[in-house]
Amino acid sequence: MLYLTSAFAPPGWRHRLWLALLVAASLGCTLGFACALPFAAFGAIAALTLPRRDALLLTVALWLVNQVIGFAILHYPGDGLTLVWGAVLGLVAMLSTVAAQGVTPGRGIVAAALAGFAASFVVYEGSLYLVSALALGGTEDFTVAIVARILAINAAAFAGLLAAALLIAAATGSRSGALGRVARPMALH
Repeated sequence: MLYLTSAFAPPGWRHRLWLALLVAASLGCTLGFACALPFAAFGAIAALTLPRRDALLLTVALWLVNQVIGFAILHYPGDGLTLVWGAVLGLVAMLSTVAAQGVTPGRGIVAAALAGFAASFVVYEGSLYLVSALALGGTEDFTVAIVARILAINAAAFAGLLAAALLIAAATGSRSGALGRVARPMALH
């Protein structure tokens, strides 16, 4: 389990505020981008700011919000293939969060942010491509233009979320220093 700082460590109000902000941001992204929710960006920021368990639970919650909004408001088709892809997206989002958690320990904030985002995005897109190629079809959706668009959306979302995390940490007087090194928390949750 890794933190960017202790600014969002549970069980405090900053932790709850940060989780609420991330869920609200995912809701906005789901409504704005529909099927292009930047899961890699959310996985990377969760990995940088939350303990492992909380990051994974948040990833599941964001996926669930995306699916509920997709089917209830955006009218995703209710066919079997759509449901399977929805489950695949959830699993791949979790893998991308774990990938980001795996590359951030002991790095400064800039290196951790870059490595975490890169790992999350590569695992996310790579896993989706593998599932497309090996099982569900749809590799034609992995053109350079489409992947570049998804990368741009994820990079912008990650930059915004990282800026928000640093601003909140600074504004709330995080004692660990928002620009410190990624550290291991002392207790498992």
